[in-house]
Amino acid sequence: MNITTSKTLGALKASGYTPTSIKDEIRNNLIKKIVAKEEAFPGILGYEDTVIPDTERALLSRHNILFLGLRGQAKTRMARQMTELLDEYIPIVAGSEINDDPLNPISKYARDLIAAQGDNTPIEWLHRSKRYGEKLATPDVSVADLIGDIDPIKAANLKLSFADEQVLHYGIIPRSNRCIFVINELPDLQARIQVSLFNILEEGDLQIRGFKLRLPLDVMFVFTANPEDYTNRGSIVTPLKDRIESQILTHYPKTIETALNITSQEANIIEAQHQKVKVSDLIKRLIEQVAFEARESELVDKKSGVSARLTIAAYENAVSAAERRAIMNGEKETFVWLSDLTGIIPSITGKIELVYEGEQEGPFQVALNLVERSI
Repeated sequence: MNITTSKTLGALKASGYTPTSIKDEIRNNLIKKIVAKEEAFPGILGYEDTVIPDTERALLSRHNILFLGLRGQAKTRMARQMTELLDEYIPIVAGSEINDDPLNPISKYARDLIAAQGDNTPIEWLHRSKRYGEKLATPDVSVADLIGDIDPIKAANLKLSFADEQVLHYGIIPRSNRCIFVINELPDLQARIQVSLFNILEEGDLQIRGFKLRLPLDVMFVFTANPEDYTNRGSIVTPLKDRIESQILTHYPKTIETALNITSQEANIIEAQHQKVKVSDLIKRLIEQVAFEARESELVDKKSGVSARLTIAAYENAVSAAERRAIMNGEKETFVWLSDLTGIIPSITGKIELVYEGEQEGPFQVALNLVERSI
């Protein structure tokens, strides 16, 4: 399809375009990647035999997905990479707030515009990078934020009654029609707000206050949740969980080698530091071992988890500790020494949650003990 020439509804029809739901779109593009032996989730390490196959199966099944795992397990990154499984461009009715498909319009605005202008209805093209929405669930999120509400100012300006569909202000979910929409930390969402998602997930339609409104939204939902949240802050209501077809469990790196590759990929070391500071394989492994020791420590809360960000930040601090020492001593090049590992303590203390006994010992002492045990 030549997207540069299809600027009207008539031209779009002539091009042979046929509407496709977002889940079918993702499924079709995933199949192409599998056939071509391409990675569907490049840069996601350690999940090759676990999370990625589970996710691909869920996408082939056209499921909404819940990623369940502790912090720092690439749950949101997995969701964000799904945009690469979308078509590069899709057509929408120009000016539509909810990305109406020109051949299958669902909003009153788009239906009225097409009825008035017919094949001359203007068409815009939406890039896949703009087809991703994300919302962090917090206790103050309202139904109006997610679903929508009546806008009295719009009603006054347009001189319309509250019974007119045009006075509706759409929330973030309707505006994510034909998009991937992610809700992070789902258990933090109040139960009454979770209930408002029932119809969208089951029927694909929308309910706003007393309106007899049916908008068959086309949304790919991805949710993330931390098992700790179930007891500390909230839970996922059972009927909502029942409507999320696939629940995928994430995990931390299972081997030192995988952890090394993740840190090497994610650490933000600038070129000047690369040239000045060399890091031996032994030091790299000792830093990774700190996280493995923390996950097994009786003083660290296992329910909270130990994020992969710990070793990334620790590696960056180890390099900076060696760089600082070299600058102070007027050295052009240096290596990270064992003594430089005291500089990674601040990277550890802020990223571990301690049980009562650990709190008594103190974050600094626990972090120091973890470094000593890794050595």
